[in-house]
Amino acid sequence: MPTPHEFTHVGPGTSARDWRAHPAWAAGEPLDLRGVHHLVVVAAHPDDESLGAGGLVAAARDAGVCVHLVCATDGEGSHPGSPTTTPQQLAAVRAHEARAAALELGVGEGQLVRLQLPDGDLAEHQERLTRRLVELVVAGGAGERTVLAAPWREDGHPDHEAAGRAAAAAARRTDATLWEYPVWFWHWGTPAEAPWSRLRPLTLTGPAAQAKQRAIASHRSQVAPLSDEPGDGTLLGPELLEHFAGTVEHLLVTPPTECPDDALDSVHEQDADPWGVESRWYEKRKRDLVLAALPRARFRRALEVGCSTGSLAQSLATRTSTLVAVDRSPAALRAARTRLADASGTDVLGLDVPARWPSGRFDLVVVSEVGYFLSPLALDRLVDRVTDSLDPDGVVVLCHWRHPIEGWPLDGPAVHERVAARLEVPLQATYADRDVEIRVHSADASWPDPGR
Repeated sequence: MPTPHEFTHVGPGTSARDWRAHPAWAAGEPLDLRGVHHLVVVAAHPDDESLGAGGLVAAARDAGVCVHLVCATDGEGSHPGSPTTTPQQLAAVRAHEARAAALELGVGEGQLVRLQLPDGDLAEHQERLTRRLVELVVAGGAGERTVLAAPWREDGHPDHEAAGRAAAAAARRTDATLWEYPVWFWHWGTPAEAPWSRLRPLTLTGPAAQAKQRAIASHRSQVAPLSDEPGDGTLLGPELLEHFAGTVEHLLVTPPTECPDDALDSVHEQDADPWGVESRWYEKRKRDLVLAALPRARFRRALEVGCSTGSLAQSLATRTSTLVAVDRSPAALRAARTRLADASGTDVLGLDVPARWPSGRFDLVVVSEVGYFLSPLALDRLVDRVTDSLDPDGVVVLCHWRHPIEGWPLDGPAVHERVAARLEVPLQATYADRDVEIRVHSADASWPDPGR
């Protein structure tokens, strides 16, 4: 992968002519908008969307696709040494320019979302951006028919890369497809460094290309000087703008299952006990309820999906001959392995379910407080995995928080209903109170005889 230079817009960089002369420039698999119902375009700063994806936006609107534009920051830090314009004034100017540019691309003010996160510090607010993107995708319906377009995660500008990471996490959570657009890479990168195997060209119609140029021109504070004073110079000069003057945009496409989301690992890195399993009565009570809900005293081989730090796994180990506990967070796995070091017959595995799954069969599968951290389609695939690996007398236990879950599409009740609609094992028991619901699925013949 390319390694960006220390970020700067100063200097000539690689010319647009050199890029377009490369034989791979238009040789990638072409992109089109077939099957796309909703397009959400993320800009770290006003103008990113016009430069990197303005043609995409115009083409989507021409095709009748619903489009939302999200400006993470107001770009108030573009001229830090300006003697004439304060950051607050510049934020207002650039917000006005963003509205004008959006209109040129066919997007009304009602579909333009302004988050006003701090310019230059977007990485510290990445999760907030991710959650807002999740809300927009969910509100549009059919995440699998949604495209999230964002600055490339390797674009060389820290805010661009943070916006790309936020969009990647949102794509994973919602089943949307991630399309990343380079902006500054065309300046600092070279054709020899380009990931040509992943760059896919989107050919623009004449009207879409013209709309893009009008949108770029709308960002006057960036394409022209604020004043004649030092510190107020033009940021996007003619040589740089030439990169965005053609009839082709290049984007990198990543399916949602390959998009990273390290939010839960970060939670475990920052706090040794992020859910309060050692201190909250809710957690101890929940573990006791799960154990009480198990229809048999002993199980042959159990699986816990999403074991976190291993607290529930430690309790389950007392009821099963063999236990497999899985999680995808390295920090959580370290804690779980320490906790379960003396638990005989217990394996702790680092697996990103449902893409990866432990081998063998199970007569107990426990999914506790993890279902809503999967996308809807990933939850469906999890159910299929459970079905394929469950013994005929197997038991499936679901346990989830009943309150709203921020930042993910599903909550606990939705998880349970979606599982019930797909799992070919009947529901035998339900416990629910204000905070938690537990469901037990098993075959009728495997339910214990109360007379014994």
